[in-house]
Parts: sequence; structure tokens; C-alpha cells
Amino acid sequence: QVHLVESGGGLARAGDSLTLSCTSSELTFRDHVMAWFRQAPGKEHEFVSGISRSNSRANYADSVKGRFTISRDNAKNTVYLLMSALNPEDTAVYYCAAGQAPALSVKTQRRDYNYWGQGTQVTVSS
Repeated sequence: QVHLVESGGGLARAGDSLTLSCTSSELTFRDHVMAWFRQAPGKEHEFVSGISRSNSRANYADSVKGRFTISRDNAKNTVYLLMSALNPEDTAVYYCAAGQAPALSVKTQRRDYNYWGQGTQVTVSS
């Protein structure tokens, strides 16, 4: 069974930065497109950011573009999400996801991801 483990969530104030990490001991990240999704209370899952297997392309939701940065370290089997200029609308449970895709492709739909973490809570106060 594959486990993705997120860490780095917590409480923040508006304007703060947080970095989320995701790793796995069962899944080889270099073989997968990786992404972060989030779900705020009462809302649907939302694509936040994704990064291609080749590590050459990244995609961001408009709501986080310019504030969040996704990266991956395949040698460490870890993907990161640097979140800057946080605001209360970023409050959500953040999920790491892994899926199959061509090397340069970044998928944005939940159905394209096969493996999911349990999520880490990010709460931003004003």
C-alpha cells in the first residue's frame, strides 16, 4: 500500500509563509507527476499546483499564482509547496497527490491522480 505523507501545515497569520512537504517510502516520485490540492470547509477539492515528472513544468491555480511555489527533489523523493503571502482564503486541508502522466505534463484534475496523502491542515488568521 502506498502512503504519501504531508507535513508542514499549521497556524499562520496573514502575510506569513509556510512550506509543506510530501514524501513516501513506497512510491518513486520521479516516475509520477506530483500535485497539491486543497479543500476548504464546505468547498470542493481545488487544484493548487502541480509539477511535471521532468521537473521542468509547473502549473498553478490563479488564486495562488505568484504566491505559491512548487518544487520537487527526486533524490529525496519529496515535493514541496512554498506558500507565501498567506491570506485567510488559503485556509484548507492540503493534500499531496501523485499520478501517471507524460514527462512534460501537469494534470489538474483529481481523477488524474492515483495516490493521495491524508492531508495537512493550514489555518490562516487575519
